[in-house]
Amino acid sequence: MKPKTMKIDDVEYIRKDSITSKAENVDGMEYVMIRTYSAGVHFGYLKSRTGKEVELVNSKRVYTWSGACSLSQLAIEGSKNPNDCKIAMEIPKLTLPEAIEVIPMTQDAKDNLNNIKVWKK
Repeated sequence: MKPKTMKIDDVEYIRKDSITSKAENVDGMEYVMIRTYSAGVHFGYLKSRTGKEVELVNSKRVYTWSGACSLSQLAIEGSKNPNDCKIAMEIPKLTLPEAIEVIPMTQDAKDNLNNIKVWKK
């Protein structure tokens, strides 16, 4: 296993390949995870935000998740138990009137969550 940090002359250095980068923007839109007051958790491209109302493009709903202790961890690392998550199908546009948390996602989390098999009946 490769070390994630090393110390030289009492200065700690972090391996470049261990740093997670923000998910790539598309047409200037940031990839985010949204927690709402009453409509659950969603992730996708943030098209607009006015007060508590957000509009997402190419978004998915997180019905249940496992393998992360919080949405913060889910937005940064994704799920360590993807087979135990339920992620709904992608929809082209969604307006959420009561967003209470907007979390920028990393590319690792975006890839991880988008690779989870779509949950539907």
